[in-house]
Amino acid sequence: MENTPTPTHCPYCALQCGMNITPLPQGGVEVTERADFPVNRGALCGKGRTAAEVLSPAVRLTTPLVREGGRLVEAGWPEALDRIAERLGATRERYGADALGVFGGGGLTNEKAYALGKFARVVLGTSQIDYNGRFCMSSAAAAGTKAFGLDRGLPFPLEDVPRTGCVILVGSNPAETMPPSLRFFTELRENGGTLIVVDPRRTRTAEQADLHLAPRPGTDLALALGLLHLVVAEGRTDEEYIRERTTGWEEARAAAMAHWPEYVERITGVPVPQLREAVRMFCEPTAAMVLTARGPEQQSKGTDTVGAWINLCLATGRAGRPFSGYGCLTGQGNGQGGREHGQKADQLPGYRKLDDPAARRHVAGVWGVDPDSLPGPGRSAYELLDALGTDVRALLLMGSNPVVSAPRAAHIERRLRSLDFLAVADVVLSETAELADVVLPVTQWAEETGTTTSLEGRVLLRRRAVAPPPGVRSDLYVLHELAGRLGVEKGFPADPEEVFEELRRASAGGPADYSGITYRRLAEENGVFWPCPEGPGGTGGTGAADGEGTVPDALPDGPAADPGATADVPPAHLTAAAGTTAAGTPAGARPLPGTPVAGSGPAAVHPGTPRLFLGRFATPDGRARFVPVVHRATAEEPDAEYPLLLTTGRVVSQYQSGAQTRRVAELNAAAPGPFVELHPRLAARLGAADGDRVAVVSRRGRAVAPARITAAIRPDTVFMPFHWPGEGRANTLTNPALDPASRMPEFKSCAVRVEVLGPAER
Repeated sequence: MENTPTPTHCPYCALQCGMNITPLPQGGVEVTERADFPVNRGALCGKGRTAAEVLSPAVRLTTPLVREGGRLVEAGWPEALDRIAERLGATRERYGADALGVFGGGGLTNEKAYALGKFARVVLGTSQIDYNGRFCMSSAAAAGTKAFGLDRGLPFPLEDVPRTGCVILVGSNPAETMPPSLRFFTELRENGGTLIVVDPRRTRTAEQADLHLAPRPGTDLALALGLLHLVVAEGRTDEEYIRERTTGWEEARAAAMAHWPEYVERITGVPVPQLREAVRMFCEPTAAMVLTARGPEQQSKGTDTVGAWINLCLATGRAGRPFSGYGCLTGQGNGQGGREHGQKADQLPGYRKLDDPAARRHVAGVWGVDPDSLPGPGRSAYELLDALGTDVRALLLMGSNPVVSAPRAAHIERRLRSLDFLAVADVVLSETAELADVVLPVTQWAEETGTTTSLEGRVLLRRRAVAPPPGVRSDLYVLHELAGRLGVEKGFPADPEEVFEELRRASAGGPADYSGITYRRLAEENGVFWPCPEGPGGTGGTGAADGEGTVPDALPDGPAADPGATADVPPAHLTAAAGTTAAGTPAGARPLPGTPVAGSGPAAVHPGTPRLFLGRFATPDGRARFVPVVHRATAEEPDAEYPLLLTTGRVVSQYQSGAQTRRVAELNAAAPGPFVELHPRLAARLGAADGDRVAVVSRRGRAVAPARITAAIRPDTVFMPFHWPGEGRANTLTNPALDPASRMPEFKSCAVRVEVLGPAER
């Protein structure tokens, strides 16, 4: 392994950029570009370039810690694991299995997420498991499932973005959150397409847009409904598509027509002429896309908000057609895979529902347990954290830092402190790990092999490039050892490929079917898009994916082509489909390196599914569902005491709770701490100067940070990044009001006031 570059993927966002890792003779490793991966084509952001710095023993955990006399002290692995097993077992004996909680993360590999969900249900017998991905894209997942019957962040590869005619980017700032992806939007405009950005702030992404719509936070739902109203009023609906490929249009249209342009302008602050221009830009090209991110999703009505944007796509025939569709820009590194394989409160592997008897039978059969022994759905992430110390007495937490990342964070910190027992497995001593009774140092991206699933639905292989420091073990080892100590000797291997082989079987026939994917294929093919059933036509499944969707090099001049004509891999339940050769080989599809193509013999394989829905949707009748929605206010509107709205987000040089990036000198120099963005008019009214210390106060608490005066934000809105703990912790302020469907908290909007404390100390 020494001095040999290992191709792998970045540990941070859901782009999962390709990179090479090379151990250096003098110690340490070098990160270099990897041009063969199509998502980043060699480009890396600052976080990716400096990712190897967190591998240093100087900044990360290298030995287990146990709490003695109020302090964390070093311990050996047997002592630490014995203590965890003893406390979990004793808690279960005294209070019952549901007194045990498990909290995972969207950065865990598929193997870890799978094993963690299995551990919770088979070893602990608890229903109380969820993960921090609930805070990231759950509203989009719920809306996509309602409309299409299936949730995959993007139903097409990012390489399709430059080939569409218009993109509406809602509540996303890829210039800072995933910089290598910005090239796709730049290429879109270079190709003659247009970009519309919807964001209360004039971000770096919005600066590059052809049209920037700046709605008041929490009003994205009204905006989408207003655009759909205009589509109907101007006769821009695709009636043939609606008739042939959808259901529920009449109800959705009636709901939209109650949101006339002037009414929407009053709600959102977006002028009517801009609404009309957005409709023109979106509807005139042959193809268009809507892509959402946390802005519309992290709301107490996030599912309905995303649903309204999906309705806009369906009404204009912009879903399940080449270069068109709705997609979610998933945030965390394995945010997609993390919600597919069982660490979510209501799910089993393969994106199966935990309350589905057939799903329980299938997965229980793979696990070798009685289906009736599997607990039912448990609490969602915030509800689980809110129950700590009362209903849930002991918690095992892996790969998350809710002290910084959870809404109403001061309350959640108190709940964590109230636990009888807390065990944390992490790479670094995060703010949450500092509260633990036992802390386990675990391996990270470059020190272990495992798979992740990118925002495109592309399953990828991260390869081990360097050995971890002595004393560091993998999360899979932790689960293996704890399972044995708790009486389950088999079923929890520490080898990731062995875990993945079981995951393949557990996912087979489910919506997220990985059964046709192997480590060898991932290495040879630079990733494989799910669903990918075993064999050329699969062994079952939803029929959601009816092909790679070979698409033309250029958009047709006339109406969009027959939606079934481009689908070249048939659904599992069909024996033939347009676009396949007589032998069953996908028309235009490339043979898989080193393997026979479909139809060439017993070793034939399914090619994977880069493009979903081109022939049918994943619903029982193959039609997409319109879901009628109406605008409603945020859970907490401004008033005399709290007259402003707070919205939160990221900056380019930090990531999520900052637990890792805040340990990198170059990133800290670029983004050393929190700040509060204020519009010049608001600052003048408050008497605040640039750099003054200001306090932002909500009904839940108070955060203090320097003011940053900028015209890039609305005068009625303030913005704080959420990467820092302490007095500048933005999530001290945020509202845990939950979406009724997704259980997503309302991070993106809450009522606040701003108090000027005076000049910053020099």
